[in-house]
Amino acid sequence: MGHGQGQDRPDTRTRIQDAATVLFRRNGYAGTGLKQIAAEADAPFGSIYHFFPGGKQQLTEETIRTAGAAYSRMVLALLDSLADPVESVTHAFATAADDLEATGYADACPIATVALEVASTNETLRIATADVFAEWVAAGEQWFARWVPDPGTARSLAQSLIMILEGAFVLSRAARDREPLRAAGRSMAALLRSAIEEAGRPSA
Repeated sequence: MGHGQGQDRPDTRTRIQDAATVLFRRNGYAGTGLKQIAAEADAPFGSIYHFFPGGKQQLTEETIRTAGAAYSRMVLALLDSLADPVESVTHAFATAADDLEATGYADACPIATVALEVASTNETLRIATADVFAEWVAAGEQWFARWVPDPGTARSLAQSLIMILEGAFVLSRAARDREPLRAAGRSMAALLRSAIEEAGRPSA
């Protein structure tokens, strides 16, 4: 599994959460068992209940929130990697396509698989996924507001970014093809370019 040795090896709780993130992302909530998580984390089975007394649901909720925050930071770092915002958006989608292809089309959004699965079946986990999506929209709105001063437009762009990305992940994973993600990047870049141009026009 590529864990470091000695001081570099993550603590047991971190290994459990990291393993859960990968497995929930790939297999969903129902398709992932605690024994599978313990084996992937190279941790004793009982340690899951030591760190997560609420069992699978508590572990899943904390994993959703932790992985969601980490993914947001990663996307924002990608968006900040180029000076031109339109180029940054295209670059972010292209990077997502490269990363998805590199994992054999297995690792896409860290919470979408669970979000779809629990939306009507588990209120605690539904709320966790809804909170993460809301945080992503708020972070995206702040980023877009740097180029599009109207708050409503910035929020709409943030929502579009997430919706287009998630839809593209589904198509790319199903087809095992990176092109839907690249096409999605071009679409999102066009939306942003249009909004920036509109913001720069004098009011009537």
